[in-house]
Amino acid sequence: MMKNQIAGFMKQAQQMQDNLQKAKDDLSNLQVEGISGGGLIKTIISCNYDVKKIEIDESLLNEDKDILEDLIVASLNDALKKVELKSQEKMSSITGGLPIPPGFKFPF
Repeated sequence: MMKNQIAGFMKQAQQMQDNLQKAKDDLSNLQVEGISGGGLIKTIISCNYDVKKIEIDESLLNEDKDILEDLIVASLNDALKKVELKSQEKMSSITGGLPIPPGFKFPF
């Protein structure tokens, strides 16, 4: 009986690993948009943390360099928070809603 339990556990572990890989692939194709300055700065980031695009409204090009830099950082941070939420949602669906420890980072 013990041998069957181990085989069942190994099968479940492999299935979980396959599901995690599929989630990783799905997330790499999913993009989120971070916004700052009331939409004057937009950042597009994939859910595997690749920055795809930064859009800067032309009205900001005459602004002080420090203001522009701060708005870009705010837009990136907004997008990163959204990536984190999307990743947690995806992983929660795989883990069956088991709580994920705060600050836990998935290996992708």
